[in-house]
Amino acid sequence: MGKIDALNKAFESRVRLGIMSILMVNEWVDYKSIKEQLELTDGNLASHVAGLEKLEYIEVRKRFVGKKTNTSYKVTHKGRNAFQDHINALEQLLKKM
Repeated sequence: MGKIDALNKAFESRVRLGIMSILMVNEWVDYKSIKEQLELTDGNLASHVAGLEKLEYIEVRKRFVGKKTNTSYKVTHKGRNAFQDHINALEQLLKKM
């Protein structure tokens, strides 16, 4: 297996890299915060969050705050390991250059 094969295809998107980077250093982050920090549209964020959730890399929590719904995200243990492996593979590629 070449070093490039060690990179996780789930993180090829800059949006997914951004989402995971935010979640790796925070416990729970709400939808609005991620959307604002990454300057994304609702549709763009929703599609990438759905993909990460399907892979079980993030956990979704929906609840009510007052009468409004609040959706928050947290990286799972599986997601944390996958992202860390991806970062390690990137670092190995950089060391080879």
